[in-house]
Amino acid sequence: MSESVLLSEIAEQPAVLERLLTEAAADVEAIAATIRARNIHHVVIAARGSSDNAARYAQYLFGAHNRLTVTLATPSLFTRYRTPPVMAGALVIGISQSGESPDLVAVVEEGRRQGCLTLGVTNVSGSPLTSAAEHTIVLGAGKERSIAATKTYTAQLTALALLSTAVSQNGEWRQQLARVPAFVAAAHGVDRNAVLAAASALKDAGHGVVLGRGFNFATAFEAALKAKELAYVAVEPYSSADFQHGPIALIDTGFAAIVINAAGAVSSEVESLLRTVVERGARPVVVSNVASSLALASAAIPIPADMPEWLSPIAAIVPGQLLAFHLSRLRGFDPDAPRGLKKVTKTT
Repeated sequence: MSESVLLSEIAEQPAVLERLLTEAAADVEAIAATIRARNIHHVVIAARGSSDNAARYAQYLFGAHNRLTVTLATPSLFTRYRTPPVMAGALVIGISQSGESPDLVAVVEEGRRQGCLTLGVTNVSGSPLTSAAEHTIVLGAGKERSIAATKTYTAQLTALALLSTAVSQNGEWRQQLARVPAFVAAAHGVDRNAVLAAASALKDAGHGVVLGRGFNFATAFEAALKAKELAYVAVEPYSSADFQHGPIALIDTGFAAIVINAAGAVSSEVESLLRTVVERGARPVVVSNVASSLALASAAIPIPADMPEWLSPIAAIVPGQLLAFHLSRLRGFDPDAPRGLKKVTKTT
């Protein structure tokens, strides 16, 4: 089997995150001090694709740890309808791997025109996003050659966690955050046979769902995106709560389901839905550090047991990346050359 660029970049993630936590710390502390000084209560985030899933993580992270209201921007209001909303007093964040998409840059530029504090989170220094934003967190992940984002996604999550922790000035959270590279390394070191078994279980699925809740609502979206863009399996992401409001009627024998359940505030509710999914005849793939949830799986992928829930999405997505890679190859596709896609997508 030839070496894959995507697989090599998945493996780089612990080192990327270790470097980010060290090299970005001083800049992030300065940004956090400015946020506290401006008495920010509202955050508006503009993002697309995997970066949009990082923004979903930020909704829970900044809400739970910083008591900030977080909304996701609607870029077409800025670029197509020419009716940007009033964002006075907000922190406006643009998250983009390349920093090039004009619609995201437009949101940040408008925020700056309105006198908002603006921040760009990107892997490319000198990009249009870094020029538009007053402050920047550069991920320093190195060039990402694979079309599917992996190391830039986990770096975005880690940068957001670093910012949230710096704003809160919480020493315990700082100590927990320092363990993220080790958590990711452990998640990457999962038994390859477990991932292959999960890929085999999904190989013939034409459609299905990915379920998560809370902090891992973002993980459900990102894992679903990876399965779509690499293996062309139409799995749709849902909050386990939203799924019970109608879509649960889809579940029957043989239905494809991936369930992400990290120990924490919502894990008992997610496991309750998992039991229902199994009772209705589905054979779920389960990514979890809850032993009773893993026991319900037709294919179980364990993740580190001692992760705090708020950091679990950074490690929990790694099995999702590996699963999409192996699923793509099992279905006869090349995960390094997903059809119809290119690395930088510019929307307006």
